[in-house]
Amino acid sequence: MKPVTATRLRFGAVGVVNTCVDLVGYVSLVLAGTPVLPANLISTSAGMAVSFALNRSFTFRARSGSLRAQIPLFFLCTASGLWVVQPLAITVTDDLFGGSTTLTAVTGPKLVGLALGLVWNYVLYRRVVFRPPGPARRT
Repeated sequence: MKPVTATRLRFGAVGVVNTCVDLVGYVSLVLAGTPVLPANLISTSAGMAVSFALNRSFTFRARSGSLRAQIPLFFLCTASGLWVVQPLAITVTDDLFGGSTTLTAVTGPKLVGLALGLVWNYVLYRRVVFRPPGPARRT
């Protein structure tokens, strides 16, 4: 197992922040009367925007990279994690958790999807989106 590095700790902290932005935004919009799907689209978009800004400047310190290159790469990596990796993980692991409506059966596959999405995002952000110039540094 690889040790926890400062970059990984910063990535985790940013994840908490952007998840809170998403959750608070979603709940606020729904309570204000916004339908669920538009509320989710708005809140996840806000979370992604916060995630990009903080991961670029704080986690990976990639301020000198090209925004024109980083923004679409970030969106593709994040969207594929949210809309491909997570649903696949949920589908594949659903039977492992009983496939019923108990709390464990419902949240277990989602947590597996979140964990795989977290690894997916970290690796792609570090190696593709916010990679340092020259040889890749170890973080």
